[in-house]
Amino acid sequence: MPGQRRYHHGDLRRAVIDAAVEVIATDGTVAISLRDLARRAGVSHAAPAHHFKDKAGLLTAIAIEGYEILADSMREALNITPMPLPELGARYVEFATEYPAHFEVMYRPELYHRDDPELLAAKQWTRRILRAGISPSPRGQHGDGVESGVIAAWSLAHGFAILARTGNLDEDLGNSSPLDAFRRIARRIIPGGEPTDSAE
Repeated sequence: MPGQRRYHHGDLRRAVIDAAVEVIATDGTVAISLRDLARRAGVSHAAPAHHFKDKAGLLTAIAIEGYEILADSMREALNITPMPLPELGARYVEFATEYPAHFEVMYRPELYHRDDPELLAAKQWTRRILRAGISPSPRGQHGDGVESGVIAAWSLAHGFAILARTGNLDEDLGNSSPLDAFRRIARRIIPGGEPTDSAE
């Protein structure tokens, strides 16, 4: 039982984040309470405030962690495929399904401290990786073209992830996993996603 565990000072931050992620995944962000999380961690009700100050501070930490996990996964994709953009989108969908609590928090800026320097750095790093997947495209996009590509690719992956997470694609996917289905779609509509039969 979570309420029976005791944590050393160095473990408390991790324990509170883990407990919060579990609550969000099952009951949503509205169910988050520092007092309840302290009970789950088996510490005094004031202990979490030493690490996070308030609920928004805790959700900021979760958002930062989410961006870092997503960035690490997408950066790996850049290194394993010559046409990374569709795979970057697939990694985004995979993240949304495997880390639903983080995904829920990351795109709700009203929940956290949106001006937190560590958060801003994590968001910027994730964006740079997505830009890196677009810049080498066959069309040689630069400037506004890259920014438009970032928005388009992000919108496609994010919209698909939301539909998949909420069960709205269940009938359409059939026996396919959301990840496999997205890869098929991305190869068809994302520039550079479908290999050509011969080099030009």
